[in-house]
Amino acid sequence: MIELIILSVALSMDAFAVALGLGAKQITINKSLALKVGLLFGFFQGFMPLIGYFAGIGLSSFIEVIDHWVAFILLALIGGKMVYESFGEPVEEEIAIITNKVLLLLAIATSIDAMAAGFTLTLMSTTIITSVLIIGLTTFIFSYGGVIIGSKGGAFLESKAELLGGIVLIGIGLKILIQHTLLS
Repeated sequence: MIELIILSVALSMDAFAVALGLGAKQITINKSLALKVGLLFGFFQGFMPLIGYFAGIGLSSFIEVIDHWVAFILLALIGGKMVYESFGEPVEEEIAIITNKVLLLLAIATSIDAMAAGFTLTLMSTTIITSVLIIGLTTFIFSYGGVIIGSKGGAFLESKAELLGGIVLIGIGLKILIQHTLLS
């Protein structure tokens, strides 16, 4: 369960970073925007791993011998991408007006990595329903809070959140690889 919570927090960092940037665009605290961001980001971040999970189950008989390597590679790529992006320009800089369509696109974009991470859920000892709910709820909390913190001047945390999330995902991938390689 601890591993799932750590994975949830790490996956939420991408959404948190975007939420900080969206909040920083606000003159005052916008709880309505925070709620929209939290709900959309939380829903998609929770839903996408479900797709990855079922894909992992479908492929498990074909890749059972190397599933730990696949999980490690996916998490290392996602984590590496997050680390790389933490040194670049924030996506929110290019957004002039925050519409529902923009929020939907951002929610989908920040959750695509979670689809790949969903494959690793087949290797964890929690149920998929528990996993999806914890990932979605964690992302909701981080995204809602990100808008609030961002509106109070927390935009400087964006790259740090993404960097930390990326490092943690790489660490989880290494843990899975080591556990399945040394304990098998």
